[in-house]
Amino acid sequence: MANNSKNAGKVISVQGPVVDVKFDREEDMPNLYEVIETKSFDGRRIVLEVAEHLENNITRCIALASTLNLQFNAKAVPLGEPIRIPVGQAMFGRIVNVLGEPIDNKGKIECRESSSIRKNISKIRLNPDRLITGESELLETGIKIIDLLFPMAKGSKTGILGGAALGKSILILELIHNIVERHKGVCVFTGAGERIREGNELYWEFVKQKVIDKIMMVFGQMNEPPGARFEVALTGITLAEYLQEQNQDVLFFIDNVFRFVQAGAEISTLLGRVPSETGYQPTLSSEVGDFQERIRSREGGSITAIEAVYVPADDLTDPAVVTIFSYLDSIMVLSREKIQLGLYPAIDLLLSSSGNLDPAIVGNAHFGIAQEVLRIFSKYDELRRIVMVIGIEELSKADHTLYERARKLQNFLTQPFFSAEVYTGRKGEYVPLKETLEGCEKIISGRLDSIAEDKFYMAGGIGKLEQAGRE
Repeated sequence: MANNSKNAGKVISVQGPVVDVKFDREEDMPNLYEVIETKSFDGRRIVLEVAEHLENNITRCIALASTLNLQFNAKAVPLGEPIRIPVGQAMFGRIVNVLGEPIDNKGKIECRESSSIRKNISKIRLNPDRLITGESELLETGIKIIDLLFPMAKGSKTGILGGAALGKSILILELIHNIVERHKGVCVFTGAGERIREGNELYWEFVKQKVIDKIMMVFGQMNEPPGARFEVALTGITLAEYLQEQNQDVLFFIDNVFRFVQAGAEISTLLGRVPSETGYQPTLSSEVGDFQERIRSREGGSITAIEAVYVPADDLTDPAVVTIFSYLDSIMVLSREKIQLGLYPAIDLLLSSSGNLDPAIVGNAHFGIAQEVLRIFSKYDELRRIVMVIGIEELSKADHTLYERARKLQNFLTQPFFSAEVYTGRKGEYVPLKETLEGCEKIISGRLDSIAEDKFYMAGGIGKLEQAGRE
């Protein structure tokens, strides 16, 4: 990046993360989204991104780092281009910030190439020859409830929706562990607006599982300014796009995409924009669309996205949540009631849905078992309310049988996680799809009616379950 010192401006206002820079001439003003570099009183580099042009040759910028000790009249140099980050194989096993700078104390990252985090998605959208076509290829996750009812296909987008403390991060960690270890592929993990502690734990978990050399990690955590929390999602998808261009299948994880939207709302407020009637930024749809439309498969490489979505106050009708999940192929809604019952993963089957649960994708046998499981759970939900009032003895014989099988299915779809071993004391298990389908089919058909329902809880595969039933 060449410094245009002759065209430098001066900082005339600092209001938290919003910085105004004045230039002498109109032609010296940088374009929107271009980077301006300045320094604080103690010599710390501060990167600003142009957000608005004001009258009198003033650019209003969003700071991507703390503006502490940034002085009035500080020199501000436009760099003539948007944020560019290094891309290359050297990024594997490293942790970077929104600017692609290492934050893992492992020294400089040597990459020959760099890429702008701002892309014109219309160029991709208007080139249908590059989009992937043909049959969907399923990714087995080893998690029974997901493989059965929310199958993941290469190039799809899956959302994990839930309020606070419902296990979104644990579920994402388990998916990374199982998929990266079992499938040939690479992973980009983006931490947007979540806790620093979680990022640290995630890194050491990857080291422990020996998958760190297949993962690129970028973090803009909740202690950072809204500009960093917003742009970090774009940094993450830029790394994924680079790997895709190298004809690789990429797993793209973002935890949490709601924080990306929330940071956009903060920026909008700081810039003085009038919010929409829902309280969010007026640019909500376009911001989410610009990000989500970049997650797509092309010939030679795919991006499979798994996105954690925080649901404020467990309200699934929140405008930001609705905007996000309109882009998702599968939606897994986590339930507080399931957590209280100790059913992990706590996915509410009747609120969740999957576009990949289709006979053309999963096959007729899988589809038939999945539909029967959903039918049983739907009926169980009705019977459960009746049982709470009149007791199980008052049910008809057919309803009584269905009720008991539904409880066994509910317990069978729980699973000990590798990523939760330290909390539960149970060894994690990977259950192949074949075993999951076999187990569900045996429960539905009544072949396991003689086994007590508590034996099904955290049982793992069907083989161990049947062995436990014989003991």
